[in-house]
Amino acid sequence: MGVPPVDARPALHGRERELAALDQVLARARAGGSAVLVLRGEAGIGKTALLDHAAARATGFRVAAVAGIESEMELPFASLHQLCAPLLDRLDRLPPPQRDALSVAFGLRQGELGQAPQRFLVSLGALGLLAEAARRQPLVCLVDDAQWLDDGSRQVLAFAARRLTAESVALLFAVREPDDDRQPDDAQWLDADRESDADRESDDRRDPAGVPELAGLPELAVHGLAEPDARALLAARVGVPLDPSVGDRIVAEAHGNPMALLHLPRAPAELAGGFWLPGGRRPLAHRIEAAFHRQFRALPTDSRRLLLTAAAEPTGDVGLLRRAAHAQRIPLDAVTPAEAAGFAEFGPKVRFHHPLARSAVYGRASLPDRRAAHHALAEATDPLLDPDRRAWHRAHAATRPDESVAADLERSAGRAGSRGGAAAAASFLRRAAELTPDPARRAARLLAAAQASTDAGAAEQTRTLLAAAEAAPLDALQRARLERLRAGLVFVQSRGGDAPRLLLDAAHRLAPLDAALARETLLEAIGAAIFAGGLSEGPQEREVAEAARAGPPPPTPPRELDVLLDGVVSRILDGCATGADALRRALRAIRARDGDGDGDGDGDGHADPGRLWPAFRVIPEPIAPELWDDEAWHELAGGAVRSAREAGALAVLPMALTYQACFELHTGAFGTAETLIDEATALSEAAGGVPMMSTSLLLAAWRAREPQALDLMETTVREVRARGEGRSLSLAEYARALLHNGLGRYDAALAAATRACRHEDLGFFGWALTELIEAATRSGHPETAAAALDRLTERTRASGTEWALGTEACCRALLSDDETAGALYQEAVEHLGHCRIAVQLARTRLLHGEWLRRRGRRQDSRAPLRAAHEAFTRFGADGFAERARKELAATGETVRTRTSGAGTELTGQEAQIARLARDGHTNQEIAARLFISPRTVEWHLGNVFAKLGVTSRRQLRSAPSLRDTPAT
Repeated sequence: MGVPPVDARPALHGRERELAALDQVLARARAGGSAVLVLRGEAGIGKTALLDHAAARATGFRVAAVAGIESEMELPFASLHQLCAPLLDRLDRLPPPQRDALSVAFGLRQGELGQAPQRFLVSLGALGLLAEAARRQPLVCLVDDAQWLDDGSRQVLAFAARRLTAESVALLFAVREPDDDRQPDDAQWLDADRESDADRESDDRRDPAGVPELAGLPELAVHGLAEPDARALLAARVGVPLDPSVGDRIVAEAHGNPMALLHLPRAPAELAGGFWLPGGRRPLAHRIEAAFHRQFRALPTDSRRLLLTAAAEPTGDVGLLRRAAHAQRIPLDAVTPAEAAGFAEFGPKVRFHHPLARSAVYGRASLPDRRAAHHALAEATDPLLDPDRRAWHRAHAATRPDESVAADLERSAGRAGSRGGAAAAASFLRRAAELTPDPARRAARLLAAAQASTDAGAAEQTRTLLAAAEAAPLDALQRARLERLRAGLVFVQSRGGDAPRLLLDAAHRLAPLDAALARETLLEAIGAAIFAGGLSEGPQEREVAEAARAGPPPPTPPRELDVLLDGVVSRILDGCATGADALRRALRAIRARDGDGDGDGDGDGHADPGRLWPAFRVIPEPIAPELWDDEAWHELAGGAVRSAREAGALAVLPMALTYQACFELHTGAFGTAETLIDEATALSEAAGGVPMMSTSLLLAAWRAREPQALDLMETTVREVRARGEGRSLSLAEYARALLHNGLGRYDAALAAATRACRHEDLGFFGWALTELIEAATRSGHPETAAAALDRLTERTRASGTEWALGTEACCRALLSDDETAGALYQEAVEHLGHCRIAVQLARTRLLHGEWLRRRGRRQDSRAPLRAAHEAFTRFGADGFAERARKELAATGETVRTRTSGAGTELTGQEAQIARLARDGHTNQEIAARLFISPRTVEWHLGNVFAKLGVTSRRQLRSAPSLRDTPAT
């Protein structure tokens, strides 16, 4: 007979620490703030009971809840949709782009032209929906078994969790940690029943290793109960006196796990010998599931079939369950024994009392029984209203390959992709391939699944799919596409290493079959070779460039990536002068498409990130710095960020922000650069990516906070050397040379600059040469400086911009005699005064002033030194500012050292919000631009007003700290 349901509330005894943490989270949300907490612990440790407690304590709150289910991980945004379903009455209050993206993600409407919504717009829409729902009353969101959320839902909720600040929202996650196997080696679960195939299959299911997207959020580890609390719970559960030795052993072997104490002891007779007999090992989650399963098998047959059908349908739709039960001729009164046994509640929704109860019912059922349940659910699901769920059930019900089911899954994959669910599309296509009878069609679906898996960033799954596709009958084009996907996977993971060779081989395969794709692959191969730099184990840039030039011609009209490919090839093969012309043509083409009126662009003033950035994703530094073209750099950097923001482009925006941050750094706007870097880092981490460190290295070098800067450089060098990224290694050495030149340590700067110049890295090699020239002249190595100047001149003359010519004149002055050096410094200042690169202008004035003082012209040296010192101090370039201060002091001028009013300084995000508000943007516009909620904008502005001593947005225009600083 069934076991009466167990009251889990005693499991909260001894949980004072956890209950206090939950109360703090609710109190903060109730007071108008926001709070996030991740509960982590093994199966059965009490996480669900704690979430239930939080729901009960949330008086006056609106409550939204969802539990992740392993079998539903394939459905895009399914968990997010369930969580947000009670809140959709506020959907119309969102800005149209966010509302539309969320509606498409939830399948409430089709996207335009079948396009997928941008993930960031979905994320921002979800954040906005939570904030809107909390306007009338606080909101608590409870997410159980977060490790089983689908990829899209997991990433969006992690994004929202990192952005919640002042929205009256409490967000609680429960994550199952891997089950520690603490049993002694000679222990075995006492179970007289033989294992079924389903039992053994359940054994093979691996516990999740946490949720990396939630890493870094506030968390609380939920441990086992203390021994006195465990004994009290056991006594309450058993209800009869226990022999002390038996009780001791039960408590010891349960390790304080409440679910084990509540469900494992079934009858006094079973407790006579404790839980174990000599034998093998079983993890605790398995033992709890086994206990649930024994209770399940004691139920009447119809109740078991009803519970299995309910376990197979994650949405808990009672109407659907009734229809499926009717199709299986399960009587309605089968509900009563199932509820009496404490497995589930059959109310407006079907709710299992614990995730392990559901997994015990479903995971241990025989395959024929599970297929029967899915078949009934598929027949009961409306093919027009929910075709994807019907296809999902049909797939689980299939016993053999079936083209009809495979075609349904392929169509579901298309819909999943149009809703932004790349991982779901990959899963649908993988299952479609498994059910495809025709080998050729199966191969095509496997390749499509591998591409979708690549788009979703699932490297291991991509490898598995590519291995399966390789064994299928592929035509020449399919095999070439397979090789490209495999090479691209290597490139994404290592950048350097073997990626250039693999991509080049794939391009050769594609050339006679798909010229456009071959050219894309050649550009990726050049990008991989550039990333590998001096550490390349395969073809160098020149070999790849020669292959590209001998490869397929560009289409008519050429795409931006075609023009860029030809420009980069020319720069590598034809030298600086000819290559510069080709790169300039690429810049003109890109800027024309960006709407400046000089080409065939759409004239809207914004570039299409999907069109503009495929090349920038593989060419690590955009081409404007290689040409010393600060105007193009300014235009492209600002346009890329605007376009990426408006499109909510997940893959592009962090790169665009880093690109603009590097430009702002060179203009002397270090605070703006830091704000952009912080935003890029936060977005990369929220999306589960790795932040780009290039501009962070340069900022650290310019600020000259030596211990932190050197630590960052050393860490970067170790990491990139291990990955074979020679270009990043050179960049770190360039940053080290910059740091040491700023500190006046010219021997160390010379060594670092020499290492940075071993390989001609696209984009910053010319910058590294300037550091080498200064360090060599100041450390007594004029021959080294002269050779570096020759190489620099080749580049600057090919460019001809004010930035290039001013930099060359300054470097030439360092090597000149007294008769010409002064004129060259003046020429450099004149050129650099007409460009945006303020840091180079300040350095030129410093060098000019130092030269004047060393020639005894103390009075003349003060003006350039004073201008340099003021500029470096304003920028925050502490090393160079101190150099200028010492030179001024040597002329007899007293200079005060800079003091910091740290207590009233704005944070990076506060400064960014203040500038946008100053420029007339509304809270909603600022929120959409920065991927935060309007309430968070309002909260930050309150801090800004208090720190700056202003009371209105109009007064921000005259705030000294915001003058002459652009909003980003």
